[in-house]
Amino acid sequence: MRKLFFILTIAIAIPSATMAQTLQGIGVKAGLNYNANGDYFESINDNYQNPDRNVGYHIGLFGKIGDNIYFRPEVVYTSTKSDYDDDSFKMQKLDAPLLVGLKVLGPISVFGGPSLQYILDSEFDGIAINDVENDFSVGLNFGIGLNFNKLGIDLRYERGFSDNEATFLGNNGINVDRLDTRPDQLILSLSLLL
Repeated sequence: MRKLFFILTIAIAIPSATMAQTLQGIGVKAGLNYNANGDYFESINDNYQNPDRNVGYHIGLFGKIGDNIYFRPEVVYTSTKSDYDDDSFKMQKLDAPLLVGLKVLGPISVFGGPSLQYILDSEFDGIAINDVENDFSVGLNFGIGLNFNKLGIDLRYERGFSDNEATFLGNNGINVDRLDTRPDQLILSLSLLL
């Protein structure tokens, strides 16, 4: 019985001591996105339009496991807007970046990884778009962060990998227009580890 108690004590003490050496846990994050989606193809005029970039926002939760090398999964609600001449494309989505980071110098770290994205809602010039090719897509996040104990700030770039177009009837009600919904954005975030 003593051996069992000793083994259980060591089995609990070693992982606890290891975790005490690293700053990890769950936190909240929020910030701004400077974004644009892909090209808009207007079939009636047979022309492509590149979007004007706009500022959007995001808010979410994250976890952090590790210290010098860490894993940081996130779940983030993101709202974006892109302008095309006289029209606007708005999108709300859930992002789930799965990031691996590395401390490089003092409070500075670099990170990167895939981002799973699920489109919740999209609208083009007041028309709800229900015909997005895939509600689920995959992208890439990479960036640099500064962490001061529980407070952090990071700047990252996100780009969607999967081709993902929305199709809808054009202004004339006959021709089919296409809009690339892949994100292309810079993301500035503040985070607080709870």
